[in-house]
Amino acid sequence: MNTNTLEISITSKYFIKDTIVDVKRSITGLGLFATRDIPKGVCILEYMGNIINDEDATKSKSRYLFEVSKNHNIDGSARSNKARYLNHACIPNCIVEKYRKRIFVLTAKKIKVGDELTFDYGQEYFDEFIKPHGCRCATCVKK
Repeated sequence: MNTNTLEISITSKYFIKDTIVDVKRSITGLGLFATRDIPKGVCILEYMGNIINDEDATKSKSRYLFEVSKNHNIDGSARSNKARYLNHACIPNCIVEKYRKRIFVLTAKKIKVGDELTFDYGQEYFDEFIKPHGCRCATCVKK
């Protein structure tokens, strides 16, 4: 999805602003679950937090850092940031898109009420934090 498409999505009817997700227990701890059916291609959340520079990010113990530019990250550790509860999945049902130092979560496929919302955390995070303990996403648990 290019930034022009994203800009249209976040300013149109495809950006859902009402409560369509809820934090609940998942197999990996807390997770984010759909409270209603959500069509594919909908922008459902923005990853929120303070923007910090790389130096502060390196010093931080937070695992909720999201890179938004070469030298800036969003620290999404605040509990008010519902997007922080999105868990990793090797075959996710959501994607994330950067747009002007902001991160938006969009549905990659139709999501049914009760489904856990997930995205791929990326290779670097996976190798450092998930791989040593084993992936517990639904796909890997079924194997």
